[in-house]
Amino acid sequence: MLSERQGGILRRVVEEYVATGQPVGSKSLVERAGLGVSPSTVRQELAELERLGLLTHPHTSAGRVPTEAGYRLYVDHLLASPEPRPGSFPLDLPRARAEVEEALQATTEVLSQVTRLLAIVSAPAHETALVRHVEVLLLQPNVVMVVVITSTGGVTKLRYTFPEVVDQGLVSWAAEYLNERLVGARVGSRAARLAFDEPALGARERAFLLVLRGAVEHAPDDDRRLFVGGAAGLLEEMRTEEIGAYRSLMEALEKRAALLDVLAQRLDPRRSFARVGEELEQPGLRELALVGATYGFAHQTLGAVSLLGPLRMDYEKALHSVRSAAHELSRFVEDVYGDD
Repeated sequence: MLSERQGGILRRVVEEYVATGQPVGSKSLVERAGLGVSPSTVRQELAELERLGLLTHPHTSAGRVPTEAGYRLYVDHLLASPEPRPGSFPLDLPRARAEVEEALQATTEVLSQVTRLLAIVSAPAHETALVRHVEVLLLQPNVVMVVVITSTGGVTKLRYTFPEVVDQGLVSWAAEYLNERLVGARVGSRAARLAFDEPALGARERAFLLVLRGAVEHAPDDDRRLFVGGAAGLLEEMRTEEIGAYRSLMEALEKRAALLDVLAQRLDPRRSFARVGEELEQPGLRELALVGATYGFAHQTLGAVSLLGPLRMDYEKALHSVRSAAHELSRFVEDVYGDD
């Protein structure tokens, strides 16, 4: 446990180092932070924070820099503080009113511009999407294709081969019926399931629909999607000693499943989160830090808005940015999904 003064000094060191990139000494802390204590007292506290493993003494410099544990404690303080009402965020989503995919991409672009960090937004799972349109097409006398378009931008195309010739009238009826029953319904909802097993339908129609139901339940190949923005900006902001971490990050981005796994571990409803250094576990991410916040509606989390960057990032600004962006994105999906 740190004393109040030690906690305050640690926070000042982190903030000063994030701002300047230079080791922080006792003299600069007293001059800039207005701590109200002597440099000798600050030096003693810095030495104790170093003994606790929260600061380190690089080379022969008189100043200290935060360790991974120091950053973690600093971020824990930010997360434990009452979350203020999200501030205004320059995210104009109404233009993409019906396209969640466009909204997610727009979010990454704005976040990366505001923070100069790598912005990552995970898309909602397939079963949470709304059905936007269904096509049932007769490709050959005995081959039917079903195309399902969802509110997240997902498109599923499945072909079904029947042992006998399929009546065109039955195909046209199925297209009309499925659009009437499914458009606006959530893919994983009870209403969507019941549409394929409606007792009032004739045996012929029900048998045909039961064959086609997999087109709605089947997730697209790109269901586990991430929207990423700001890789170039991150490279510009990184210091020389951080370039190795950046290269590893680029390799990790090529295997996006690793990042999805990281985000999936932290999808607590309406809570901000942070993972620092080794906590990221995935090779290529251990010299970095990630902060994020979830978005969704009611009591359902749909995905996460996050920022990935070097350990020496402005955590306070990053947390404020992801919270504000997640708030705007939650408002957007509430309008798009509506009540099911």
